Amino acid sequence: MQLPDDLGQLTYCLNIHPTQTWEAVRGALLGPVKHVRDALSPDATFGVGLRLSAQALEELRAPDARAELKEILARENYRVVTMNGFPFGPFHGIPVKQNVYQPDWKQRARLDYTCWLADLLAELGVAGDTVSLSTVPGTYKPLAEGAEAEMADNLLKAVSHCIELASRTRVTIAIALEPEPHCFLETIEETVAFFRDWLYSDAAAGRLSELSGLSIDEAKQALPRHLGVCYDVCHAAVEFEDPAASIEVLRTAGIPIHKLQLSAALRIPRFDAAKREALAPFCERTYLHQVVVASESGLVRYADLPEALADEARIDGEEWRIHYHVPIFVETIPPFETTQSFLADILALHRQQPISQHLEVETYTWQVLPETLRTESVEKAVTRELTWVKQQLI
Repeated sequence: MQLPDDLGQLTYCLNIHPTQTWEAVRGALLGPVKHVRDALSPDATFGVGLRLSAQALEELRAPDARAELKEILARENYRVVTMNGFPFGPFHGIPVKQNVYQPDWKQRARLDYTCWLADLLAELGVAGDTVSLSTVPGTYKPLAEGAEAEMADNLLKAVSHCIELASRTRVTIAIALEPEPHCFLETIEETVAFFRDWLYSDAAAGRLSELSGLSIDEAKQALPRHLGVCYDVCHAAVEFEDPAASIEVLRTAGIPIHKLQLSAALRIPRFDAAKREALAPFCERTYLHQVVVASESGLVRYADLPEALADEARIDGEEWRIHYHVPIFVETIPPFETTQSFLADILALHRQQPISQHLEVETYTWQVLPETLRTESVEKAVTRELTWVKQQLI
């Protein structure tokens, strides 16, 4: 949906639905996405946050499938404004955990997948469009040591590919690295350092010049146009970032936020034995639920919720924030709270000075939420989330 006052496009990410195959993507576009569109924007173009696995992308190489996708987009008055290029493989129904980061940016398979997604986005776009393409934050943190140069070079190769696409199609593909807890890019500070030292440096501009044929000055100008950040609000809240300060740090560093993912995390202001017991239903086997604890000695990080719960060093009174995407329209999930107020602060900042032109709700956990939180259909819940966002921006 096009928001008023130059506040950008508001949509939701199709990774909320099981979209491993082209058939499943088609079903989402003709089913729940239509329900959401009809509820919120029946008479206007509806922006879509597409998600295609490597399998679905391969199936769309068939001319008939590709033609059908274009026909559906045209008939239903959809416009692809952003793409989630983070999960390469299955994302629902089986344990994903740290495998979601594979292949990572150390591997040619991640580069190829991203370039193929960019090819499709350029083909689906209209001259003058800018389409964001979010991706993994480099790699999983335990695998990141000494990998900066390799990851940076693959990212620069992807940027070179996007430059060629823009020259040929006039569709700008903006790759957006998505910082996430327990990943190579975890905090805003780490993100700024990687961009400064490896992606926006003079050496990076020189390498991009070699790859693309642009002059050094042209390469410097192209880098932020085609490479920036996806700011996931849940992730930032879990890391105890400051809403206003984190956005300002990125702006000052000249790093564009090509996509703003609207999400909320589970929050426990004061941890105790009762909260420990109540967290048991949230220990599920599909996704990683990284935990950051504000302890007396500073922030303590855990790769997953069971690991945090097993640590007997945790004491009563600490604040816990858990990477568990929860409905953004709820402030509390008794006996817990959520980081909804952090999201509200980000949206207030966006209302004052737009942060990004692409706003995407991403509560992908509907199928694994405790049963008490699954009292309505996914499309009705998504409609409530998008409505809540619109109300915050009035």
